[in-house]
Amino acid sequence: MPIEMPRGLPFSVDTWTPSSMRKRHHFLTHSHKDHCSGIARHASYPIYSTHLTKSLILIYYPQLDESMFVGIEVGQSVTIDDPDGAFSVTAFDANHCPGAVMFLFEGSFGNILHTGDCRLTPECLQKLPEKYLSRKGKEPECRLTYLFLDCTFGKITFRIPSKHSAIQQVVNCIWRHPDAPVVYLSCDLLGQEEILVSVSQTFGSTIYVDKVNNPEFYRVLTLTASEILSQDPSSRFQLFNGFPKLYERAQKKLAEARAKLQHEPLILRPSAQWYACEATELMATERQRIERPNKVVKDKFGIWHVCYSMHSSKHELEWALELLSPKWVVSTTPSCQAMELDYVKQHCFGAKVAFHDPFWKLLDISVEASSTPEEAELSELCSELPLLKIPTSDMDFSNVSPPTNEPPFTLFGRARLGFDFCNLYVEKKIAAVTDEPVRVVTWEDDKEVESNKLEGGVAEVQPNILMERKGVCKSVSDFMTRSSKGYNDSLRKLYGSMNVPVPQPLPSLVELMKANKRAKMQFES
Repeated sequence: MPIEMPRGLPFSVDTWTPSSMRKRHHFLTHSHKDHCSGIARHASYPIYSTHLTKSLILIYYPQLDESMFVGIEVGQSVTIDDPDGAFSVTAFDANHCPGAVMFLFEGSFGNILHTGDCRLTPECLQKLPEKYLSRKGKEPECRLTYLFLDCTFGKITFRIPSKHSAIQQVVNCIWRHPDAPVVYLSCDLLGQEEILVSVSQTFGSTIYVDKVNNPEFYRVLTLTASEILSQDPSSRFQLFNGFPKLYERAQKKLAEARAKLQHEPLILRPSAQWYACEATELMATERQRIERPNKVVKDKFGIWHVCYSMHSSKHELEWALELLSPKWVVSTTPSCQAMELDYVKQHCFGAKVAFHDPFWKLLDISVEASSTPEEAELSELCSELPLLKIPTSDMDFSNVSPPTNEPPFTLFGRARLGFDFCNLYVEKKIAAVTDEPVRVVTWEDDKEVESNKLEGGVAEVQPNILMERKGVCKSVSDFMTRSSKGYNDSLRKLYGSMNVPVPQPLPSLVELMKANKRAKMQFES
């Protein structure tokens, strides 16, 4: 399921919800149903897509009006006027399925590449503008600010064969079974028609597709590969639905052939999902063979599997990230996080964000400029919450209101899961107070209490953004390792109200502090 785009952007991509309806522009990368779920209820003009994607969507959702779509083809750039400033968008081939594209957005929010679903190959990436590609170990001339990346198979460690190699495996498997009276091809998903076309051309035969039992895919094939269609049920090559109950139907076909003392039919399932999702359920011998995806594997149900993928493997994702060198990477697939990729671990964790960085515009956050250059250099991104001002003199920490009624927004959290599916949790905040002891503030979700109006100085605090400031706090570790007697009355009351004991310093830290003190005394003496 695709993710909602951050609220600072004026457009949505592949999401059709009440939240995305509030965006002023909408983009559809391709017509797979997980990317157009809800479009019938929450579509609004304009929807930018390729002509083929629009035609396929109108097959799935005939109630939609064709006038809602605006065409954009591979290689075409469009400049869009928007109240927040004009931006341009360019479509590039996603190497996924017919009509699928990636969108490159360029505007005041930065440079954003949204891949949709994709299979990133060298040929695919070389079609992007050269200024975004690194050369011979050098950084690209212009770095992508954000890369919204399809990480569907980001956890797969083995190398997935190319589409061409997988199709050749299908053809070779058919050649090795000349006695099979019927060849059932489980290729009923948009993007797998390449296999059907190759089989049809290699063996000089059309493929039977039952338009009564599978009318939708039959209509899809009339748009994408009409030359291979046959209505002759005696054809040797026949389309076989992958869902539902693939294994039960396959066993039934094999049992019927055995009962009639005939040669068994050949049932082929070209898909990487079986390799990715079902490897844990395989027998030991099958599990060993699955580590070599360049070989056809027969499972215990009699189905031959070929590792045909329309998504990038982890190896391909890592290679693409090294070539593109984006500043930020966001996974568009909730089941697989971008944080699992080596590039993200090495280049995106702990990255510093300046106050003028367009990152804040992406999140629709107004950040107050730091009073000193040192603060801007040392601030590291941990979350994206607005700046909060907290009174410092005689502050009552048992009576603190949350900074905002809206839930926090994190690049790898809420942006990845969507706006409506993220629950808040308790967070501890450190209030940095000039010339006063460091104080720990606890905010709870759904707990709303009014803070006392107190006189005194005001300290600027950015929750979850750690700032090292001279003269602000001498050492947080010193504070946290103090004896419980060092806590002020406000903190004691706070812990008492929650019926929890006042925290004690760790024994190991106490011993370490004592050892340091003894060493210092010996040195001075």
